[in-house]
Order: sequence, then C-alpha cells, then structure tokens
Amino acid sequence: MNMLVIEGVNIFDPATKKRQTNTNVCIADGRIAAIGQIPSSFADARRMNLPGRTVLPGFIDLHVHVVASNANLGANAMMPNFLAALKTLPILRGMLNRGFTTVRDAGGADFAMCDAVNSGVLWGPRILSSGKALSQTGGHGDFRQRNDKLDDACGCLGRQGAIARVVDGVEAMRLAVREELLKGASQIKIMASGGVASPNDPITNTQYSEDEIRAAVQEAEAAGTYVMAHAYTARAVRRAVECGVKCIEHGNLIDEETARLLAERGVAVVPTIATLDRLIEQGPALGFPAESLAKIEGARSVGRQALALMAREGVKVGFGSDMLGELHGFQSDEFAVRAEIVGNVEAIRSATCVAAEITGEAGVRGTVAVGAVADLIVVDGDPIEDISLLLGQGEHIPVVIKAGVCMKEAGRLLEPIAE
Repeated sequence: MNMLVIEGVNIFDPATKKRQTNTNVCIADGRIAAIGQIPSSFADARRMNLPGRTVLPGFIDLHVHVVASNANLGANAMMPNFLAALKTLPILRGMLNRGFTTVRDAGGADFAMCDAVNSGVLWGPRILSSGKALSQTGGHGDFRQRNDKLDDACGCLGRQGAIARVVDGVEAMRLAVREELLKGASQIKIMASGGVASPNDPITNTQYSEDEIRAAVQEAEAAGTYVMAHAYTARAVRRAVECGVKCIEHGNLIDEETARLLAERGVAVVPTIATLDRLIEQGPALGFPAESLAKIEGARSVGRQALALMAREGVKVGFGSDMLGELHGFQSDEFAVRAEIVGNVEAIRSATCVAAEITGEAGVRGTVAVGAVADLIVVDGDPIEDISLLLGQGEHIPVVIKAGVCMKEAGRLLEPIAE
C-alpha cells in the first residue's frame, strides 16, 4: 500500500470554506485516508514535514487546449502530427508545475494523449478530453481563409494540432458526437457563437441551428455526458441553454436576464478573461491573426463586468484559462483576475470545488476531505490572504500530488518512473 503523511500543515478546504491549522493529512492508495491524528496503521508511511505551509486541493482548469502550441490556431492545425504531439509535452508539464492536477480540454486532445498522461507514461495533469470541438462551416472552428474556392473539407479531421472539426446538419452532428464519444471524449464541445481566434466569424454571430444543437445534446445525454458550448453573446448563450447545453464557455457579453436564466437552470459558465488581456498585449508578436486581434477588445472590455454580474446572480462559475501558444505560461493569471472581482476564496473555489461540481466529481475532487482523491498541492504561505502565491510558474507551490503520487517535490517537478 502506497502511504504518505503530510505533517504540520494548515488546510483550507474550499468545499466547506473551513481551515485547520498545524494538522496532518494521511494518504493511502491515492485517497485521503485521515486528517488530524495519524492512525497507527501509518507508522511506516513516508512522511513530509511542512510546517506553516497550506494544503489545498489540486486545481482544475476547465478550459485548456493542450495541443495549442501556436497562438495562431490555423497554423497550429497544419503542423505535422508528430511535431504537434511533442509540443504538448512542455505545456502539460507546465500546468502540473503550476498546481493543476486536472484539466478539461476544450478541443484538440485525443484519446491516446489522455491515456498517456492518465496512465503515467507522460507527466501532466489528468485530462478530460472533448476530442475535436464541433463547428459549422465558417464557424469558430473553421480556420480556412476566405477564397474563391473552398476545399471540400476543412482538412482538420485527423490533424493532431487541430482543435476542431467542421460538421454541418442534424444527422452529421449526431454522427460526429457519436464518433468523438467512441474516440474517448469525456464531454462534447460545440461552437455556438463567433469567436476571437477564428478569422471569418464576428463574435455576435450565432452558430448552429437549434435542431443541430439539440441533436448534440441528445446524443451526449444518451451517453451519460453533456455538451459545453463556446458562446459569447446573451443571444447565443440563451439559445444554447434552451437547447439543453449544460456549460457555457466565455459568456463575456451576457446580460442580467441571461444570467438569471443560467442560475435558474443550473447551467455553469467558464469565463476566460486573462487570455484576452495577454492576447492584446502579446498577440501581434506571437503571430495571432490581425483579423482576430480586431475582435478582442469588444469581448475583453466587458468580461470583468460579466463575471461580477454572474456572481451577483448566483451563477455557477468555474475556472478557465484558454491560453494559447507561448501564453500557456500565464495560465494562473486567471486567479488574479477572479480575485479582483469576487475575492480570493471564490477565485480558489472556482478552480477546485466548483470546477469539480461542473465535471460531476463533487466530493471526489476539489476538496480536502477524507475519502476524496488525493489531488493536493502545498503552498508556501496562505493564498487566502495572498493570491499572488498561486501565480507564475508554481514558484510558491513546492509540492504537487496527483492521485496520491508526488509529481513535484521540494519545488522540482519529478520524472515519470519507467516500468
């Protein structure tokens, strides 16, 4: 039995908002076995004495694209498959180093990549994959440039670096959802409005007919999962919610009526605010398309207002970063943005217990409680008082534990052990 005791630490459990000081966390076979007094059965367990540090649940980022090593997603899709796969490795390690033990990939990661990470072949956070996100022709996942003649297909299917595939029509949607589920998707991602990174669709566009969205929802629900939808505007969000979508990505342009609808229906939202700040700042130098840069400010300027509105209306809000290319290193910036608006505690809850509720794992992850999976981080100091301890590249996070296994220790990311 793999047993570990973290001694003399403070604990903050986001699920209960309770703190404990100078206590112990006992881990056995990947789960938290005891908190407080050390059971006699742990007499021979390995011990880590970390007085004054704070134990939190490992973070959950609900909106990443681990294959997006290039901020220009059209160019990213054109990379040779092997190169695109290799470029995900530092992205995954960086996420783990920053304390993220689970990520929900919003388009791009395939089954083989997830299996490699989840089985320990590669070092990284556990991945909940959406497979390829589904986009209509000319939608947010269609990166073809305007031309007199369009190819018969977008060329995205089978491309390791592509985050999406183009699908049109109700029956084609049903087939695509079934295919992504067969290939191992944990949930389904659709593009329900225009977006920033794609070249031809204004953010104000709605995408997919209601019948197409309902078809995706029906197929996902039949398989015991749900649909998450990229949607910026109030109109796009309402359409998606009325069609049965359970999680909205972004939502920068929602209004009070829509926020109330989200709260009433129990639909979650995953805002991604910090990425727009960084794209404005660094996008041109990173090759982010000019036509995409022109669309950012309209969504960026109101994103913080939307987050405050959702907090007031009681909308379930999860943590998402959505960083692309070289911007992946700014993943934890989202904590600072959230903390400015909703405070440090709610910023942390969005990446722990709230995120776990959104993924259907409440009480299993995102909490420091007996019986929960031992996805844990140790922080130098108290992030409830100082959110900056969670920023950067994990400099103040000396220990990361995923499913009871130490992935980072003494401030250094460890290496997989070959069997």
